[in-house]
Amino acid sequence: MSKPRRVPVGHRNIVGAKIVRLRRERNIKQKELVAKLQSMGMDISDTSMSRLEGQTRLVQDFEIPILARALEVSVEWLLRQEDE
Repeated sequence: MSKPRRVPVGHRNIVGAKIVRLRRERNIKQKELVAKLQSMGMDISDTSMSRLEGQTRLVQDFEIPILARALEVSVEWLLRQEDE
């Protein structure tokens, strides 16, 4: 079971919530995703990933394609607003 979030969800990115949802649907632990991202060349720590998912960290443009590849989704899907 995951720990409850101490800091409220932010508004600094639109991909964090989707990443959390996909991870949970696919039963991927955050540490596993971080390791996969690191192996794909993305410099990210556990803390930074937590902040990204909590939408309190900005996502760099070069990170978006890596995140999409790691999660096997399109960049377009990752960036699409939920109501589109």
